[in-house]
Amino acid sequence: MDKYLDIFKDSYQGYFNYLISEITSFHWDNYFYGLIIVSLVVWGLEIAFPWRKNQKIFRKDFWLDVFYMFFNFFLLNLIVLIFLSNTAEMVFNDVLELIGLHLSDFTLLDLNALPFGIGLLIFFFVSDFVQWNTHRLLHRVPFLWNFHKLHHSVKEMGFAAHLRYHWMEPIVYKSILYIPLAIIGGFQVEQVAIVHFFALTVGHLNHANLGWDYGVLKYLFNNPKMHIWHHAKELPAKSKYGANYGLTLSCWDYLFNTDHVPHNGRDIELGFEEDEKYPKDFLRQEGYPLTKE
Repeated sequence: MDKYLDIFKDSYQGYFNYLISEITSFHWDNYFYGLIIVSLVVWGLEIAFPWRKNQKIFRKDFWLDVFYMFFNFFLLNLIVLIFLSNTAEMVFNDVLELIGLHLSDFTLLDLNALPFGIGLLIFFFVSDFVQWNTHRLLHRVPFLWNFHKLHHSVKEMGFAAHLRYHWMEPIVYKSILYIPLAIIGGFQVEQVAIVHFFALTVGHLNHANLGWDYGVLKYLFNNPKMHIWHHAKELPAKSKYGANYGLTLSCWDYLFNTDHVPHNGRDIELGFEEDEKYPKDFLRQEGYPLTKE
């Protein structure tokens, strides 16, 4: 028990010091200012090249989404995520130790032993594929869907909608991602930062008021014209649980027949069935899953 209390203390103290350091210093992999820079650039693109020209710059729920963006990106880590992630790792390692195993026994590939570019691509594709499958679970499992509804409560798309999600979602994503990444152990901080900022940028663009599909690259990368159909309120019977689950890459949807882009979706209605009953403020949105079976 003492070691878990130490994890609790070290997680919060360590992350608080890290956050202060991020805010008071600037370096190339600074997550705090990186989020601000990426957000301002994509917002500028929205303003310069709006797809829905009648959509206001400060669209519906703009400030709520900005709050979610910083809450989920920073405060959520400080409040709960770091401790839970560290605890889950400790529990998993303790269980393996009880049966005479160690996490390194499952490592099939050491990315450090590969050229940097190849290791980076493997890390990127593996993590994106696992997250694509996790995203499908969020739509297929009713318990998880009650949490994921928050992200689909967006009624007007904009860059900040990317990070409107319930605090439970990253716990699900990181828990499922932990073992696959352990199997390809050895990824470096630089790799994580590069993949993180690339995914952040693509995610912001996917939700932005932009009418881009990147031409032939649409079969590889998710894009605004594709992702808006993921948020469509009405979907065909074959896609009743959702479509276009890709986070950064679209290729998984094309490979596994979960793609759905029937026509230009610029003005389609967004949301989900009976979303008019969904809470409109932060606290009730966070508590919503607790009120549903």
